[in-house]
Amino acid sequence: MNFITKALGVGLLVATAVNGQAVKPVVAESGVSAWMFDISQTVLTDGRWKQNEARTLSYLKYVDVDRLLYVFRANHGLSTNGASQNGGWDAPSFPFRSHVQGHFLTAWSQCYAMSGDSTCKSKASSMVSGMLACQKNNGAKGYTTGYLSGFPESDFTALEGGTLTSGNVPWYVIHKTMAGLLDAWRNIGDANAKTVLLSMASWVNTRTGKLSNSQMQNVLNTEFGGMNDVMTQIYLMTGDSTYLTVAKRFDHNAVFAPLSKNQDSLNGLHANTQVPKWIGAAKEYKATSNATYKSIAVNAWTITTNAHSYSIGGNSQAEHFRAPNAISGYLSTDTAEGCNSYNMLKLTRELWAMDPGSTKYFDFYERTLMNHLVGAQNPSDSHGHVTYFSSLNPGATRGLGPAWGGGTYSTDYDSMWCCQGTGLEQNSKLADSIYGYDSSGLYVHMFAPSVLKWTAKGVTVTQSTTFPASDTTTLAISGTSGSWTLKIRIPSWTSGATISVNGVAQNVQVTPGSYASVTRTWASGDTVTIKLPMGFRTIAANDNSNLVTIAYGPVVLCGNYGSSTVSSAPTLDLGSLKRTSSSALTFSATANGAAVSMVPFFEGHGFKYVVYFGKSGSLPTST
Repeated sequence: MNFITKALGVGLLVATAVNGQAVKPVVAESGVSAWMFDISQTVLTDGRWKQNEARTLSYLKYVDVDRLLYVFRANHGLSTNGASQNGGWDAPSFPFRSHVQGHFLTAWSQCYAMSGDSTCKSKASSMVSGMLACQKNNGAKGYTTGYLSGFPESDFTALEGGTLTSGNVPWYVIHKTMAGLLDAWRNIGDANAKTVLLSMASWVNTRTGKLSNSQMQNVLNTEFGGMNDVMTQIYLMTGDSTYLTVAKRFDHNAVFAPLSKNQDSLNGLHANTQVPKWIGAAKEYKATSNATYKSIAVNAWTITTNAHSYSIGGNSQAEHFRAPNAISGYLSTDTAEGCNSYNMLKLTRELWAMDPGSTKYFDFYERTLMNHLVGAQNPSDSHGHVTYFSSLNPGATRGLGPAWGGGTYSTDYDSMWCCQGTGLEQNSKLADSIYGYDSSGLYVHMFAPSVLKWTAKGVTVTQSTTFPASDTTTLAISGTSGSWTLKIRIPSWTSGATISVNGVAQNVQVTPGSYASVTRTWASGDTVTIKLPMGFRTIAANDNSNLVTIAYGPVVLCGNYGSSTVSSAPTLDLGSLKRTSSSALTFSATANGAAVSMVPFFEGHGFKYVVYFGKSGSLPTST
């Protein structure tokens, strides 16, 4: 019996609502009062996010499916069809090869759901067909029915026996593959994806069902991704409670027990090993109504965002959590792993649905997406390759890749890191969290040029803005008229926000850190104008109030030091900060007595930069 079952037992399911997927769950989530729109209902129309998306789409349409199938076919005894081998983490000799393919499946399916791109659908379906053929050849290879991977099933025997090669993480890979198949099934409706996925899920049940609780807990000491998450989601999709039983086998007691008591025991743990477990805990709460799962997920999010995160929203150094609030001593080349932030945003979405009145979730989401993840992509690369880390040491260059990964940015075929995979997923779903809804109306979480098709209401919302270069965004409402509430996030970083409808100022509460509500009978042609004034602010390192990051509104800034060597944090004269353009995010300042240009951190490519400065003086009262 696992820790969660001991704590509270299992609750009952309550019906809720779901929008838009090609294949919908048969069991609705409980414990939620608001929902995110399905990715198929929102598209980007302009701006930096759209540019990131386009570069990623170019790569997704370029990549060779046969190369991605190479390690699967080689492992399952099929011809590799003359395909070239990949390098990096997908090389035939790499221990946990075949992890990245699941990320590609998710990204392809997201692009298809969002835009109907036939090439992405074709590549996903081709990939799934190849996986099915591999799975069907298990008998010839001596593998158990349902097994699918780029490495032999004996790796699991070694894991269970305590003889697995250090650094190998077979369950992590299985999770990525299953998550990709799940997305191909529900976003595209691919029947083969369902077949392969459910066969794998049955294999997982067989494999884990043979282990005692203590044996299983020993297995969980090796990174296993979000196996509790994907198995819970399969339960929600099918209604078969067997899969929920399997999900609970992946509840990691050593990590869950302290979090259930709101204890921060993260110091020294591999960071991205933990976050997917927490996402799984959130999903398990929604499948069982067991409040302990909710406590674990909420406490983990709160502890991480408050005590372990840098100003850009990312966390970890050298992939590991450090002591609570230890920031200033860990500003190095290997800070802020991309995967961690990607998974923290997934967790944030899950938690918002439980507590939609709180803006803390999308204040964090905006901070991390804008400053860390969007900026991790190389804007000069037509395939949108990304960094592994986002370096925060003085005089850093953009996120050097790990020594065992190679290179500053990912490549077409010779890196295939975890962060490359999550980068594909993130940059193919940038529109998916701009809007949400509940029984009373529509939430506007973020400000980006986009179009929402709110099909349940027959309403289209078109958002036009150059945010964050501008402090104003406009929502054009069209379609069926009706009475509902528009709930607009008023970020904690703003002051003096205003909202008008058809040019008339609205008498509504616009308190920073709240959702402003406008309730009316809406008519096609209504226009809502939102103004969110911006100014300079400092974000201090938790452990050193004199070491600060400069932000302008939501945007973390960095100093552009060109090719100059910077070995320690310069002292910036806060009073010298000045915006130098009304249409672009360019700024000037004085640091160590010399002029320095300041730009958004997400634009910090191609030069040495500084994010954390010493400080002197006071911030200007105007920009």
